[in-house]
Amino acid sequence: MRAQQLAAAAPIATRPLAAVDRPDPMPDDREVRVRVHACGCCRTDLHVVEGDLDLPRLPVVPGHQVVGVVDALGPGCTRLLVGDRVGVAWLHRTCGVCEFCRRGEENLCVAAEFTGWTVDGGYADAVVVPEDFAVRLPDGLDDLAAAPLLCAGVIGYRALRRAEVQPGERVALLGFGASAHLALQVLQAWGCDVVVMTRGERHRALARELGASWVGAADELPPGVCDRAVVFAPAGNLVPIALAAVRAGGTVSLAGIHMSDVPSMPYDLLWHERSLRSVANMTRADAQEFMDLAASIPDIRVEYEVFPLAAANDALAAIKADAVRGAAVLTP
Repeated sequence: MRAQQLAAAAPIATRPLAAVDRPDPMPDDREVRVRVHACGCCRTDLHVVEGDLDLPRLPVVPGHQVVGVVDALGPGCTRLLVGDRVGVAWLHRTCGVCEFCRRGEENLCVAAEFTGWTVDGGYADAVVVPEDFAVRLPDGLDDLAAAPLLCAGVIGYRALRRAEVQPGERVALLGFGASAHLALQVLQAWGCDVVVMTRGERHRALARELGASWVGAADELPPGVCDRAVVFAPAGNLVPIALAAVRAGGTVSLAGIHMSDVPSMPYDLLWHERSLRSVANMTRADAQEFMDLAASIPDIRVEYEVFPLAAANDALAAIKADAVRGAAVLTP
């Protein structure tokens, strides 16, 4: 099979992903092989490729927003059949026995494996996943639209839940890329008023098109106060701005797996019981809940730009330059 492989972390400008030919992976016990139809690209892939995240395994094939069809079953599979259409998301496997798994917090598993980071991912013709971690995909979502939902959508959904958003509230989104443009549509389905703070007129234009009630620069506070805020941009300097935008008792969640340092800030920004929460990974339940929710939103709009598998370096470079409108999706 064809794959885009990372042998050593390096700036994306040096084009560190290399095309290689590999044998098709074979599924082990309770695993399935998925023939890839589409794989989304996101900033986490960029953090992997550039070494912002420690790399416990090299070489590695990135990619954790995979849509495809099961084409082989390992021994002991009982849930899926050859021909089933599934998604493969960030959480590849958990131990099931640590204190976090026992508490139902598998996203914090101490021995978790992650697709496209600690195990090979979907920048390839095929990928292997434990049967229990494959996500069933609703029929109403086509392959290209479904791929960005598996990370950008799922993490955005978890970030909204971590921010404790209630229907009808006013919510600020800081940064407006692949994840935020999907979160905005979920918020609208919940009857929320959404304001967007982001750099780049291209992103601001998309926010307006999708119905944000106010759009401004990343460091520009919106008129009036918000109930909640979600920081999607990996920029720690936006955290004090997000806290300044929310009311007393409001909550700010941080959606990124990697963020630059949060600067020193006056305690007054946290006082009056404002809360600041990070988002760590996702659970299988998050993925299935969100995919089902997305299919239920009439005319959900997934903005994406398509790149061939061979152009994976170009897709990640475009993401780094904020040059992608919505999400980037690779097609083998």
